[in-house]
Amino acid sequence: MDLLFTPEFWSALLAIVVIDLVLAGDNAIVIGMAARNLPAHQQKKAIIWGTVGAIVIRALATMAVVWLLKIPGLMLVGGLILVWISLKLLVQDDSHENMKASGSLGAAVWTIIVADTVMGLDNVIAVAGAAHGDFLMVIIGLVISVPIMVWGSTMILKFMEKYPIVIYIGSAVLAYTAASMVTSEKFLAPFFAAYPWVKWVFIVAIVVGVLLTGRMKSQKQKRLAEQS
Repeated sequence: MDLLFTPEFWSALLAIVVIDLVLAGDNAIVIGMAARNLPAHQQKKAIIWGTVGAIVIRALATMAVVWLLKIPGLMLVGGLILVWISLKLLVQDDSHENMKASGSLGAAVWTIIVADTVMGLDNVIAVAGAAHGDFLMVIIGLVISVPIMVWGSTMILKFMEKYPIVIYIGSAVLAYTAASMVTSEKFLAPFFAAYPWVKWVFIVAIVVGVLLTGRMKSQKQKRLAEQS
């Protein structure tokens, strides 16, 4: 119980909730597109059952990744993957446009579960890294963020569109988590423990590098879109 009152626990839990909510944008699109062809009285059922199924799979997958990250070398790999994910968050991706709406309740629920599982890989890696091996933290993070994702998915999207700074904050949290994963790797940890200033220089360099690179790529994409 003492763990619940430590700054480390609350900072890690906050990171998990921020990651869940920032990465919920695509999930909101998946849910909306999968259910949009259903009758109004079935849309709510599709959203609820599809989300429940997706969350159960995501919780199990996250716990599996938390365990896998204890294998030497995988924290480094996971951290590098998360650097790419944090960069990708800042660059517009329209891959969800190819997704088709479903005509039946069962098909819509299945579509939401499968699509969320595939698209939720970034979320799973990020949350597993932020949890630092704590399964309880994963569950608490999901309990807090899932109701917000389900009932406020449209609001989250609109909020991020209106205030782009939220995307940058989320990307910075992801980049920080990625850099922390790398510095926590077993065979690198002794070096960073011996030179803590190098650790923080590395973390700051990753966060700033991701934000600057993402902003430049995003602006380049917008210019190309305006020219075409």
